[in-house]
Amino acid sequence: MAHHKSAKKRILQTAVKTERNRYYRTKIKNITKAVHTAVEASDKATAQEAFTIANKQIHSLVNKGFIKKTTAARKVSRLHKMVNAIEAA
Repeated sequence: MAHHKSAKKRILQTAVKTERNRYYRTKIKNITKAVHTAVEASDKATAQEAFTIANKQIHSLVNKGFIKKTTAARKVSRLHKMVNAIEAA
């Protein structure tokens, strides 16, 4: 257990940041899963709508500093390729 005031504060801050990071990681998984399920169902309209939402949400996490710009670009690019593959098939 922490004995110093600063150490106690760090424990509290770590707990808050851990919860926030868990929330954002789950958010990314859920929005990408929505695109994946629409693509698996071959529903172009739903996939396009889910992709638009995912693109906006992922880039908002970049602005918050949660993920890097290149990581967001890679995730969005892969989702976009999946959505575009529906009409090719």
